[in-house]
Amino acid sequence: MAVEAHKHCPVCGTPIPLTERVCSPDCEKVLAQRQKQMRKSRIALFAVIVIFILIWAYLTIFKNMM
Repeated sequence: MAVEAHKHCPVCGTPIPLTERVCSPDCEKVLAQRQKQMRKSRIALFAVIVIFILIWAYLTIFKNMM
């Protein structure tokens, strides 16, 4: 007994055809919201890292000047 080629909806886990991204418009909305939140989180993390690097560089240069 072979299982037909398929993948699962990334939101709810329902089996879907290989050509589909999600199983329903509701799952499409949820997926879009998750991707938007993930993008915001990545940007925030990048900003925090840049701020820490700038503070470290400033303190390193300022300490060497004294």
